[in-house]
Amino acid sequence: MPGRFDFHGRTVLVTGGGRGIGLEMTRQLAAKGARVVVVGRDADALAAVTAELGQVVATRRADLGAPGAVPSLAAWMRENHPDCSVLINNAAIMHHLDLTTHSLDRLEAIDAEVAINMTAPLQLAVAMLPLLRTHRSAAVVNVTSGLAIAPKREAAVYCATKAALRSFTRSLRDQCRASGLPIQVSEAVMTLVDTTLSRPGAVRKYPPARAAADLIAGVERGQDEIWIEKTKLLRVVHRLSPGLAYRIMRDR
Repeated sequence: MPGRFDFHGRTVLVTGGGRGIGLEMTRQLAAKGARVVVVGRDADALAAVTAELGQVVATRRADLGAPGAVPSLAAWMRENHPDCSVLINNAAIMHHLDLTTHSLDRLEAIDAEVAINMTAPLQLAVAMLPLLRTHRSAAVVNVTSGLAIAPKREAAVYCATKAALRSFTRSLRDQCRASGLPIQVSEAVMTLVDTTLSRPGAVRKYPPARAAADLIAGVERGQDEIWIEKTKLLRVVHRLSPGLAYRIMRDR
């Protein structure tokens, strides 16, 4: 097990850091003595973060699904925050779509989910490597989902993007280790959290603050895979009976 990863004094880039789990991560990282660079699309949410936390945060408005957004963000980070040693790829969207109806109308929505949930984090992780590798220790954290293990019927594209990000994270970790880079590459397998990403329902959802705390603690412990709340059980169930895991998650 690697040594403890300390966030104090670090600059951390958090995508989707203006709301939900990302906002809670921003708050908790700031409380640990980190400076947080928050990236998001909502100008009002970014302004609210600045108003709440002040100079311990910096913000950058960006739509990471737009062409050229990722290299532009990476260049801006190199210019303005060369001390950044942690990237947390947290931003994501979820469309609840029946792909068997009005299928041609779904293509634009598919493009958006793939761009934000998969292409952007893959590209940003690679684009940030030249900066991250300049530090004595650094980290890339990719937030996936239990739905990468067993997909949900009504969110097919979201599940596919998270499964792809899970696979990429493992390969990137192996490449960093083979190259001797001092970069910890972690995957946070997220449970169902009480945010606007998922539909309202009767199922109990995990509080965003606890999800953020679990993720941060897992990084601090140097974990390759950080299983959040019920995903710990899902991992065991899937190992013993993949079919049962699929049935459990299909209609979540």
